[in-house]
Amino acid sequence: MKASELNEMKVEELQTKADELQQELFNLRFQLHTGHLENTARLSQIKKDVARVKTVLNQKLGA
Repeated sequence: MKASELNEMKVEELQTKADELQQELFNLRFQLHTGHLENTARLSQIKKDVARVKTVLNQKLGA
């Protein structure tokens, strides 16, 4: 996910996206600890996506 795509989204959409990514991150961590995760690189990718979404969201909210 690119920051330019995120800049075009509304605040509500960004909050929804952040929630979805947090849930996916939780599920991936759960799979990692139970030994069912096949693609471990996906963890770092999701972490970076969460950070991007939160950064753009903070910029839009003026915080």
